[in-house]
Amino acid sequence: MKEHIGIVGSGIVGLAHAVALLKGGYRVTLFEKSPKPYGASIRNFGLIWPIGQPQGPTFERAVRTREIWKEMAAEAGFWIQHNGSLHLAHHDDEMAVLQEYVDVVEGEGVKLMTPDQIQEISPLSNAKEIKGGLFSETESTVNPPEAIWALHEWVANHPQATVSTYDAVLAIEQGIVHTSTQQVEVDHVFVCSGEDLQTLYPDVMMESGMILSKLQMLRTKPLSAHQAKGPTLCGGLTLTHYASFTKQCPQTETLRRRFEQTMPQFVEWGIHVMASFNNHCQITIGDSHEYGLGFDPFEKAEVNEWIMHYLSTMMDTSMIEMDETWHGIYPKHPSKTEFIAQPEEGVTIVNGLGGAGMTLSFGLAEEVIENELGVHL
Repeated sequence: MKEHIGIVGSGIVGLAHAVALLKGGYRVTLFEKSPKPYGASIRNFGLIWPIGQPQGPTFERAVRTREIWKEMAAEAGFWIQHNGSLHLAHHDDEMAVLQEYVDVVEGEGVKLMTPDQIQEISPLSNAKEIKGGLFSETESTVNPPEAIWALHEWVANHPQATVSTYDAVLAIEQGIVHTSTQQVEVDHVFVCSGEDLQTLYPDVMMESGMILSKLQMLRTKPLSAHQAKGPTLCGGLTLTHYASFTKQCPQTETLRRRFEQTMPQFVEWGIHVMASFNNHCQITIGDSHEYGLGFDPFEKAEVNEWIMHYLSTMMDTSMIEMDETWHGIYPKHPSKTEFIAQPEEGVTIVNGLGGAGMTLSFGLAEEVIENELGVHL
């Protein structure tokens, strides 16, 4: 029998490692301090977002992750839609960045669209108010709570897996996982603890340079099936948020300077606005980005108002009624796509994916397991 592997945390990073290990024939114990995952992995748009990654290894990792999402949706029984993304341009400088991006990727999977073409595929978009847009076919959408909880259940039902809930891991010493209820001997441990940077190896976590990001999001009540469909929508602000644009399209610097001058509150609160559609005809809307190592628990009404105001320039919001608002917190590294460390023999920390956890975790998990365990999955 192959080794017994422990995993701390059942957010998307921990679940991705569990899925890869179980498919590789390993025995897995997954430790979760709550009854099921309640953290950042269920508090996001549900976007698998390759277009946010620069061309190269991280883009390929995102594409691989999307493939596994598709496989697991069929196996675990959750909804996934391969609906693509639509970047809307209201100004000439935004349109110039989109053209620059198309040139960089040589048109692979993307195309510029006119307002009339956009209206055809996105009924809610304010096509008359825009210069044009960029459609990308590589993006997919899941419903985060449903997908994450279905994956959690899939792992729990696997014959080679044990899922230990209500069970906080307090320490790991020489292959022994010490929890609030038990001690478990394992051959290797992957620590995927998300925003909790204090409980396990706090010195390593703090020295890593990782910080936390608090984001605010909203979700509407269901709309009609005719309205709540089409690609995920985003606007010019998004072009200054993702490395695929900021690292590959020099003209994003022109955008950034304009936003700093004309929309300083959006820059201050790290706001870029996106709208994704789920399987219940709801629109998930966000988001802001506040950075630090700790946050108050309160959500700021004016941040949500700014988000909704900008959204109204992208799409018709007249029929929207709000159903839910919330905030999430995730760890990120300021200069790396992830943080990997080996604090002691037989232990690997995997954290700091920032807002790309849903986009990169499955592909990253395969790479990390192969590197750390010296196997080919």
